[in-house]
Amino acid sequence: MKCGLKENIDLMEKTMQLKILLPSRIFAAITHVKRIVAETATGQYGFLPQRLDCTAALVPGILSYETTDADVVYIAIDQGVMVKTGEIVVVSVRNAIGGAHLGKLHEAVDQEFKLLSENEKNVKQVMAKMESSFMLRLLRFQEH
Repeated sequence: MKCGLKENIDLMEKTMQLKILLPSRIFAAITHVKRIVAETATGQYGFLPQRLDCTAALVPGILSYETTDADVVYIAIDQGVMVKTGEIVVVSVRNAIGGAHLGKLHEAVDQEFKLLSENEKNVKQVMAKMESSFMLRLLRFQEH
């Protein structure tokens, strides 16, 4: 009986290390993380220290985590990827905003991150038009 109780206590004391990476810098490095909740295209998923290793494609939304000595912390993130390997969880995203009220973070996701996605779509459309125009001109040049 004592052995089973010790195993349960050990499971409760396990924590993770969370690192949030941006293209240009480390946004945050947090230790003693008890749980993480992240958004994917198929919904929200929770990650605990004893969860098997995995990867997840993240969508723009709110990532939350709880440490052993703090309340729940919320961070607005852009799309990216999360990789859990043992006690280490690495989140790599294009942009992140923290330190704001949860309602303001939702506004930031809606305004900033989704606007960036729309702008990228517009840029891709313009680039596709330019490429096709270039190809047509090249074909006409070769015909003459």
